[in-house]
Amino acid sequence: MSGEDTGRRWVLGLTGGIASGKSTVGAEFARLGATVIDLDVVSRQEVEPGSPLLERIVSRFGAELRRRDGSLDRRALRSRVFADAALRRELEALTHPAIVQRTRELIAAATGPYVVVQNPLLAENKARVGYDRVLVVDCPVETQRQRLAARDGSEPREVAAMLAAQASREARLAVADDVLVNDGTLEQLRASVAALHRRYLGLAASSSTIAR
Repeated sequence: MSGEDTGRRWVLGLTGGIASGKSTVGAEFARLGATVIDLDVVSRQEVEPGSPLLERIVSRFGAELRRRDGSLDRRALRSRVFADAALRRELEALTHPAIVQRTRELIAAATGPYVVVQNPLLAENKARVGYDRVLVVDCPVETQRQRLAARDGSEPREVAAMLAAQASREARLAVADDVLVNDGTLEQLRASVAALHRRYLGLAASSSTIAR
């Protein structure tokens, strides 16, 4: 979400490495009343059967990526691009404009006290501009490996490729205003999110007052 007009809404960028727990954190912010926009969800919606973006992806990366029901085989596409940095950049160039435009629309329509944009590639795309603050969900790399194996049944080679394709832990932490370490219990995570939510409510309210 680099540089787009957010209609003066206070926007938090939420990111973290794969299997760090950022989706759980995003769900907690939503439960507490923030408007949460998950760019993974936006990207899936933009490639629904019949969409122009899906047709461009299939044309570029192969008809075998279209399932029998017309949907995109996202796992097959992910495996292909994670193994090739040049292909990954091509895919991002295809998908980025549509995702940015839809995100702008969702921010403009947001009704919560502030907006959380859950952006898994914030550090990779150097998209720090456009957010009032960035929260990084962090955990040890070994924890990521264990969670990926348990969650997806991914083989060690595939796990290694997914981790290598992402920004390093150090690069993610370098873009952070706030860091939430997710290596404890769900109750501890919820308490941490609740504390951040109270802080962000104050920041958003202050920003709104200044804007007026």
